[in-house]
Parts: sequence; structure tokens; C-alpha cells
Amino acid sequence: MSMSCKDGKPGLDNGKYVRYTPEQVEALERLYHDCPKPSSIRRQQLIRECPILSNIEPKQIKVWFQNRRCREKQRKEALRLQAVNRKLTAMNKLLMEENDRLQKQVSQLVYENGYFRQHTQNTSLPTKDTSCESAVTSGQRSLTNQHPPRDASPAGLLSIAEETLAEFLSKATGTAVEWVQMPGMKPGPDSIGIVAISHGCTGVAARACGLVGLEPTRVAEILKDRPSWFRDCRAVDVLNVLPTANGGTIELLYMQLYAPTTLAPARDFWLLRYTSVLEDGSLVICERSLKNTQNGPTMPPVQHFVRAEMLPSGYLIRPCEGGGSIIHIVDHMDLEPWSVPEVLRPLYESSTVLAQKTTMAALRQLRQISHEVSQSNVTGWGRRPAALRALGQRLSRGFNEALNGFTDEGWSTIGNDGVDDVTILVNSSPDKLMGLNLSFANGFPSVSNAVLCAKASMLLQNVPPAILLRFLREHRSEWADNNMDAYSAAAIKVGPCSLSGSRVGNYGGQVILPLAHTIEHEEFLEVIKLEGIAHSPEEAMMPREVFLLQLCSGMDENAVGTCAELIFAPIDASFADDAPLLPSGFRIIPLDSGKEASNPNRTLDLASALDIGPTGNRASNETSGNSGSVRSVMTIAFEFAFESHMQEHVASMARQYVRSIISSVQRVALALSPSHLSSQAGLRTPLGTPEAQTLARWICNSYRCYLGVELLKSNNEGNESLLKSLWHHSDALLCCTLKALPVFTFANQAGLDMLETTLVALQDITLEKIFDDHGRKILCSEFPQIIQQGFACLQGGICLSSMGRPISYERVVAWKVLNEEENAHCICFMFMNWSFV
Repeated sequence: MSMSCKDGKPGLDNGKYVRYTPEQVEALERLYHDCPKPSSIRRQQLIRECPILSNIEPKQIKVWFQNRRCREKQRKEALRLQAVNRKLTAMNKLLMEENDRLQKQVSQLVYENGYFRQHTQNTSLPTKDTSCESAVTSGQRSLTNQHPPRDASPAGLLSIAEETLAEFLSKATGTAVEWVQMPGMKPGPDSIGIVAISHGCTGVAARACGLVGLEPTRVAEILKDRPSWFRDCRAVDVLNVLPTANGGTIELLYMQLYAPTTLAPARDFWLLRYTSVLEDGSLVICERSLKNTQNGPTMPPVQHFVRAEMLPSGYLIRPCEGGGSIIHIVDHMDLEPWSVPEVLRPLYESSTVLAQKTTMAALRQLRQISHEVSQSNVTGWGRRPAALRALGQRLSRGFNEALNGFTDEGWSTIGNDGVDDVTILVNSSPDKLMGLNLSFANGFPSVSNAVLCAKASMLLQNVPPAILLRFLREHRSEWADNNMDAYSAAAIKVGPCSLSGSRVGNYGGQVILPLAHTIEHEEFLEVIKLEGIAHSPEEAMMPREVFLLQLCSGMDENAVGTCAELIFAPIDASFADDAPLLPSGFRIIPLDSGKEASNPNRTLDLASALDIGPTGNRASNETSGNSGSVRSVMTIAFEFAFESHMQEHVASMARQYVRSIISSVQRVALALSPSHLSSQAGLRTPLGTPEAQTLARWICNSYRCYLGVELLKSNNEGNESLLKSLWHHSDALLCCTLKALPVFTFANQAGLDMLETTLVALQDITLEKIFDDHGRKILCSEFPQIIQQGFACLQGGICLSSMGRPISYERVVAWKVLNEEENAHCICFMFMNWSFV
């Protein structure tokens, strides 16, 4: 056994005492900071370079480094335990205060119960429900009636502010509101905090208590900057500031909130904010709406906004022993649910939703900034955490701007095509375009002078938002068109990707490069790398490698009331902090509080079921159970930069693209639904199923019957091989229904490439839409011949893809497809020698 000395103190090594001089210790410490674990060669080199260590054997130096590393580990562990101890002490104090508050609430309820029993012996109960009112709220109502009306003078505003402070404190630490623990929240040293929601009070309310490693003044600064952490907050304008005699400030604020979906209007608030310091040194920020009943300053209604009410709310911030702060947050609002469709009212009547979107968002922001302060200032991508947070904020804000389409930002609605499912907005304001700083991939300035947004909302049944969002993220090819991504990316300068050195995950052909995530992992920022495919020389000018900056959140299936979002935008591969962004994406908002027990691997099972291949359906039946019904509303918004003279063309393209995405999402949602997951019918794709093999046999037999030749080189193959040969046929094969307005039902790979669509979106394309006026006239004249004679040959011409791009073809052969009973099943068109013009 050998021991070394400890920083100048005697030690024992192989029976010899060794004493290090201060100079020797200093030399060893310098090397330790450069290299805590030097090799034997490096230790020998150190002895040669430092004459003062020449009398020390290499083995003794090795033992010194071992002991030094051990002491460093013990020091870090001691610091960690001290931090945990401080946190547990503060949490214990917080829990004791919460316990005292709950005891007061129990006493109050017992008193009220006895009071009501005594007064119901001789009198009947009033018809009005007062079960949610405690003695504190009743006393506040009496107190309010005793005071004269407030006015807009400084003294009047201070009176309103002091009353707001008292009501806020009664909610934060008293019994003015009956609080119940939020479902799924378990307090502890590693939790976000103690979160509760209201029960039976006016409006919706949420309360949270937590610990953050920031000083009270820094906490107050962050919380006052609401747009930086509350993604739904569009703007907070401070219209007036009044100092008070007690050293506080009164501010008059006008705040606007984005609407979360296209189906509801935005909200705004006219507020008074009061900041003061209590006698115990606690910092308080409280807010409330100013109403006409208070005779205070007024704000006229604003067009396109519904005026909501904020009841006394705010933040109580107390310094914590050993550093940091203990914070109490109360959010209490009346969001005027009468102004939205009935199906959306749960969003505006749910305290759980308020807690997730507002109360817990504030705590998360504080914890995130505290974590960043204690960690390295630069991430592995060479970006500061604050810069990455700003990029995520820009993505979310840009998506909200497009979704709401406010006229004061330059957005205007253009006419639809007779169907109101997709709304098209256009923005050609200089501010919007200057913010984008658009340029083509070749480096020349972009001629795009407008931005178009296509948006829509849809109701989803019985599919958890987290599962659906995870599938959309990991299997982009199931709903997205890479060429549309390339079209969007052509508006910005894209070059070789410089992002490297990180773990890379490969999902369905897309490469996900992680950038950052919040400490609770409820939000991820990442870069998606996609490959484009050129169909023409013109497309060769577009970027072949497309990079998308992507923000995804709400993928925790156990979180209640969480909104799931997938927002992305093409970016320049230089990845500048001020990169131009045109965000697009999805937002899925749960409408019910009920949760469904679900398998986290469900999307992985579904991926194999959605693959096109001869194996057919390989869905797992492990998650066929359903423990409840889940409703949610999905909102989709996609933005495109374009030239103003192309507005009609781009609008048609965007409308069709969003409709195809809606169709894809509906199909995926049906497959993810537990009630359909075990049903093969809900998961089948046209290729690889017995129905598709039968259709392939009918197509080939009917072609031979009417034209007298074989469609395929060898027709003596089995059904599976026959379908495979038809799928890879060089000419585009398209089948459409025999209806007044024929729609496509099947296409081979060449047909999908020609129409620039997918098997899922194919059914949304009608036959007449792919032909120009000349082609439609020829089709109308030849269609009776197809029905009567069974086939027809059409001369060459021009048709259009689903994206509106012209396609030339040499000729078209059309024939009736007969089933086993020789009845007409559909019509098949074969476009020969086609190419994009």
C-alpha cells in the first residue's frame, strides 16, 4: 500500500515519507489543470521539464495525481450535496407553507359548512351557486362595495393597485381560491414545482410554487418580459408608468394574445401592473384588468380581438437562503369562451390548459435560464443557448403570425376555389419582405415580393396529440413532398451543410441533427436534412440538399392539456442567427382532459404498416385497446414566398398541397387510433394488398382484351410479381373512377412522379384538373368512345401536375378496366413518354 502527501503535508510511499514543497505543489497543480490524468510518458516529461520535481519518483507523481483527482471528485460531490441540501431545505419550507395554507383552507371549509347547516334549518338555499366562494372572497366583495369607485388619478390607480395586491396575495398564499393539485404533477426536488388548478371559481386559474437559481430582481425582469417566454403573447405595450410613494411602480399595459387556431379570434387585455416590495423583502408583481366599473382609464375595443379579463394575478418572489428565489405564480383569467365555437370552449374553460400554456411556461423559462447560467455558455454547435432559444422563439412567433394573419401586419385574404376548407392569405408589406432578406440559391437577389400562407383546421378523434406529432416528425415522407420543401428553400441561399459532429438520427430517409432541448425535454430544436429530386433542368437550379430548422414540443404522452407543435422553416446552411425564416407546421391542441393509456412504441409499429412493399400489413396488435376517447383540433399553416404575378398559380398549388397533407394526416390519425390500429383495413396501402394485386390483374387482362397485346413483357407471373412489374412500368399509369367527376384511385410510381403526389393524396385529384382547356376538350370528345368501344388513343398534348407544373406527353392510351364479372370497374390512362416542360 502506498500513500502520497497532501499538498505539502507528509505522506507515505513505499515506506518513505515524502514532503512536497509549495513550488512542487504549484507545478503539479498547473499540470493537473492542463491534464488531470497524464500518461506515464507525460509524467516523465514533467520531471525532465521541472527540475524541482527531479527528486520525486514517477510512481509518487502518479499517486499524487490519483489523490488529486479523488479530492476533486469529493469536492464536486460536496458542492452537489450542499446544493441539494439547500434545495431540499427551501422545498421543505415551501411544503410547510403549503401545508399551512391547506390547513387554513380546511378550517375555512369546515366553518362555511357549519354556517350553511345552521342557516338552512329555517330558510331554503338560494338558487345561485355559491359553493366556490370562500369567506375571503365574500369579504373582498363586501370590501369592494364599501370603497368608493376608483378613478384615473394617481391616488385612484394606487387604490386599485393596493386592492389588486391584497387579492393576489390571498390567492397565492391564502384561501381565496380552492386549489387542487394538477393531474400528473408530483412535487419533489427535481420537479418543476408545485402546480395546482382552481376548482369552482370564476374563469380559469392556476397556481404554481417553485425554486429557481436566480436572484429576485432577475426573476422579475424575466417575468415582466412576457413575450420572451409566453409563446401566445403577441405584444405587451407599456402605455404609462407611475412611481408610488412606497417605492413601487404602477404601469398601464395593453397586451395581445395570438389565437391558437384558425377557428377562434385573438384575445387582448387592458391591464394595470403593480410592482412593489413587501416588508419582509419579498418582491411582488401583480396585475388585473381595468374595467369601466372601476372608473379608471379605459381602452377602446380593437378590431379582430375579443377583450378578455385578467382577474388579480401575479408573482410573489422571495429570496432563498444560499441564493436563488422561491416564487409563487397565480394566473386567473376569464377568456370569454362564449366567443368561440362550442367544440373549442374546453380550451377557454380549462384551468389545466392555462397552467400548461402560461403558469408552467413561466417556471420553465426561469429554470431554463438558470440552467444555462450554470452551464457552458456555448453549445456543441457553437451557438449560445440564448441564441438557440431566440431561434425557437422566432419559429413559434412566425407561425403564430401566419396563423392569425393580422391586417396590421399586411395580411389579406384572397378568394377561395368554392370550398372553404383552406384559407389563403397574402402579405406583400415591405416589413415582411425586409425581415426575410430573401435570395436565390445562386446568390442573386430574390425577385419574390410577397408571401402566401395556406392554413386550415380539422377535428381529430381518438388519437393522442403526442403520438400523432411524433409520427409526423419521424416519418415526414408520409405527408410531406420534398420537392415542395425544395421550392420553399429556393427562396433562401442554401449551400453545403456545415453542421457536423453531432449524433445523427435517421428517420425514413430524413436526417435529424439535434441542436438543443430544454432541461425537461418538453421542447426540441433540430435541423432536418432532406434530399430533393430534380425532374427538369429548371429544377436543377433548386437546392438539392434542403435544410429545415424545426421546433417540436408536446411529445410527452403523460402531460395533461399539453399542446403539441411541429414548426419548421427552410434555412440557409450557414445557419446565421438572423437567418430568414418562413415557418410552417402543425399545432395539435387536446380538447378533452381524458388521457389514453398508449404504447410509446406505437409509431414504430405503425411505420412498418405504412411502408409500401409486398409484405402487406405488419401492424402490431399490442395497442388495440382503448381506455378513452380523445378529441383534439389540428391547425395547419404553410408559408411560401413568390412573385406577385404568380399569385394565382402559387395559391392553387398551396391549396392543393395543404389538402393533400390534410388527407395524409387523416389517414395516419385513423391508423393511430386504438379502435382502428388492429384493423388491417385502416392501415392498408394500395400496393402489397390483395385488392391491389387483383386490380393489377384486371388492368393487364383488360388491356390485352381491348388492344390485343400484352401490357407487360411477361404476363405469366403471379399476382405479386405482376403488381411489382406494373408498379415499376416506365409509362405513367393512372386509374380513375367512372363517375360524373372522375377522381384518381390508383397510380404506379411513374404516375405519382408525373402528378407530383403520393398515393394518399391521389384521391383528391380529379381527372379534369390535370388537363388544360385543349386537353379537356379532347377528353370530352373521346370519353364516350372509351365507354362504348372500351378504349381510345389520345394525341399528345400538355397536362398539369398537382403542383401546377406543365407536363408534355407523346400520347395517351385509355381503356376500361373490367372486373371478374366483366363489369366496368374504372378507366386506366397510360401517359407515354412524358416529361416536365
